[in-house]
Amino acid sequence: MIPAHWAAQGPGVGLNWNLVQDLRQLFEFHFMVNAFRAGTVVAVAAGLLGWFMVLRAQSFAGHTLAVAGFPGAAGATLVGLNPAWGFFAFCGAGAAIIAAVPRARAGTQGAGFSEESAAIGTVQAVALALGFLFVSLYHGFLNGINALLFGTFLGITDAQVGVLVAVAAVIVLALAIGGRQLLFASVDPDVAEARGVPVVALGVAFLLLLGFAAAEASQITGSLLVFALLVIPAATAQRLTARPAASIALSVVIAVAVTWLGLAAAYYSSYPIGFFVTTFGFAAYTLAQIATHRAGGRQA
Repeated sequence: MIPAHWAAQGPGVGLNWNLVQDLRQLFEFHFMVNAFRAGTVVAVAAGLLGWFMVLRAQSFAGHTLAVAGFPGAAGATLVGLNPAWGFFAFCGAGAAIIAAVPRARAGTQGAGFSEESAAIGTVQAVALALGFLFVSLYHGFLNGINALLFGTFLGITDAQVGVLVAVAAVIVLALAIGGRQLLFASVDPDVAEARGVPVVALGVAFLLLLGFAAAEASQITGSLLVFALLVIPAATAQRLTARPAASIALSVVIAVAVTWLGLAAAYYSSYPIGFFVTTFGFAAYTLAQIATHRAGGRQA
């Protein structure tokens, strides 16, 4: 439950630059404890699947799945359901539609690539159109819609945390079982298929998992900024190291770090958490670019 005095006065109450006291205040209320629990779970799932998404050059698909969560949550709100149901339903449906279109092999040109791009663009256009339709039909408190777009850490219940943990557990288990094959299929799909790896099935399964990860992250960062949590930590990690195990671990660490920092900053300010997660993630990526550029210059 959100304390009445905190809700009335707004974020920023109690900030005094005493680090120990400020950190203690972050965990003083149960809704913030749940926010950190949910944020950590979401960041782990996004860091893992985002790494493979960037490796497989499917960032456009990931962005579309993030956008698909907006009409789902808006539609659920319109009919009086929990927005989480809409997030998962529309992100899952979008992933299924994109997965139904054959994907071109890496480095090739032709119909496969065109069909996939057209399908992804179509899903994104329809999702945006439906989202704005549902928003125009909704006559309730507009701040609820703003939270769907830009994220919120308020009102995360124990039940929601449980659902997020369950979905993240499925994602982690699936990657633990098929991650090595997925990596092989992502790096060299032709050779992987020749050696009996089910490349197509892995691609479909990956998109469905990515859709669920986007639905999870949307509940923290909002639909418009969920893509930042999926792509920025992964892109930063791959910039810093080419070793898969180290890069995946680093992607998760960065995702968790920017989420924690975003939650802390949003608690003590009046700005949405999605803004801070994106800003901190962009700062990490910029620093990684500068560091690797300087390291390359010294080697040259």
